[in-house]
Amino acid sequence: MRYHNITKEDMLNGDGLRVVLWVAGCSHGCKGCQNPITWDPKGGLEFDEAAKEEIYEQMEKSYVAGITFSGGDPLYQGNRLEITDFVKELKEKYPKKTIWLYTGYLWEEIQDLEILPYLDVVVDGKFILEQKDVSLKWKGSANQRVIDVKKSLEAGSVVLHD
Repeated sequence: MRYHNITKEDMLNGDGLRVVLWVAGCSHGCKGCQNPITWDPKGGLEFDEAAKEEIYEQMEKSYVAGITFSGGDPLYQGNRLEITDFVKELKEKYPKKTIWLYTGYLWEEIQDLEILPYLDVVVDGKFILEQKDVSLKWKGSANQRVIDVKKSLEAGSVVLHD
């Protein structure tokens, strides 16, 4: 897996102060994407132990609410195994911190993935330029959904995060 950046003390990509891992690789190609540089799965840097340590260092801080995975698409086929393993590791190491994940896939396409029970919130759906709305909280276009993963898995259908 490759990544482009690790953002520290981010307040735009999830609830509270967060660390954000911007992964490389996306097959959606959304018109108007704010990060087209992240589409190439061979772009960016190798996600190595030094990158993990940088994230752990941030997650140790009491005021950091959790981590958000964005990109690119963390659920791009080439990322799924490593992202799943890393998310499991983070949930075990920091059980009180929240894990958010942005993906262009719909909940209905990913709801059975192994990673889901380890996530707290998923923002799903492709970015649609014609539905762009800068006033929306935690999402870029009106079609996207901010989903409470635990409640959705329990209900067997999408429950939105409040």
